[in-house]
Amino acid sequence: MRVDVTAMIKPVMVHSTRSAVTLLLAIFAIVLANARAFAASAAPALAKAKQEAEAKGYAFVANHDEIVAKARGEGKLRALFGLDAVAIKALVGAFTKKYPFLETYVEEIEGTESYQRFILEMKSGRSTTWDATFIPIDFYKEYLPFQKKFDILGMASQGVLAINPKMVDPFNRNTLSSTSIIQVVAYNKNLIPPDKAPAKWEDLLRPEFKGKKFIADIRPHMVAALVPAWGLEKVLDYCRRLAAQDPVWVRGATRLLNAMIAGEYALMIAPNLNSVKRAQEKDKSGVLAYKVVELVPTRVVPRADGVLAGAEHPHAALLWLEFQASPEAQKIMDEYGPTTASLLTPGSFIEQETRGKQLSVVDWNHAQRLEEYSGEMVKAYGFPKAEK
Repeated sequence: MRVDVTAMIKPVMVHSTRSAVTLLLAIFAIVLANARAFAASAAPALAKAKQEAEAKGYAFVANHDEIVAKARGEGKLRALFGLDAVAIKALVGAFTKKYPFLETYVEEIEGTESYQRFILEMKSGRSTTWDATFIPIDFYKEYLPFQKKFDILGMASQGVLAINPKMVDPFNRNTLSSTSIIQVVAYNKNLIPPDKAPAKWEDLLRPEFKGKKFIADIRPHMVAALVPAWGLEKVLDYCRRLAAQDPVWVRGATRLLNAMIAGEYALMIAPNLNSVKRAQEKDKSGVLAYKVVELVPTRVVPRADGVLAGAEHPHAALLWLEFQASPEAQKIMDEYGPTTASLLTPGSFIEQETRGKQLSVVDWNHAQRLEEYSGEMVKAYGFPKAEK
């Protein structure tokens, strides 16, 4: 007897296929219903955030696609940035790959004279060739009036911009800081064994470090980063005692770190970690080392970026700021900065270096007061002059 197996299987297959399709349609219906429910619940919050921002004079774009579309129509981006040319080249390459329709030009701006000159250009209205600008924290108040009032904080909080809201100035809402810096102790391993290097800041007050035994910058921004944890009075007392140790007073770190590699100095208090890492890259002898000393002076807001009020391509600039906060850009900042990606970025070099340690965090509140703190500290130092 011959049995038609195909005939027996076919109804089962048809039944199974119909069941699978029915199941998929049911799943799709549930997903769609949930998406609609989420959109319905999110829409009022987004509308409210937009309304509140506009009532305060801020521009609020409620849809990321709209930002991209407007940037596409603008077609260009001109920005000033606070990292060097190598880092900028890598960032621009990645940004252009993501937004190939933007003709992007980013230029490095560095140094007090450059910042002061740009402030004069903003005041005279001659800065309109730029869309986004780097904002040195020392001159934050001078730059702020010339930044476009985009509610970056509101758009980040509502998920319109892929930016960690903690990176955004909570008081002014229209600037962000995508980098972080920590201060360390740098030393020459041939002159100071690692186990003899200071393990805490008070160690520098020991007798063996008295009498030209370490380098200290006359501009105490680095030590000022201890104020959030210690308080100003304790830091001022520390500065007086530090000055009594009779250090070698200097200005700047880069050249002095090279001198340390050459064996001219044994120890430097509180240079930026990224400055030390950059010097280590050129240290063929491998003698330059550093120690992350607790409390770790951590400037979560060492610098900022904003969209200029007179920008011709403001939405392109907004995408540039958002890009800075992205994992891709943060990785580039760690590699080429070097080590300047934000503490707020999980897995960044600084986040890993400080994990589990006690920090003294210079946030948005303290960042704008660093000049004030430093002025008091210079007095506590006794108004020293750079010897080198």
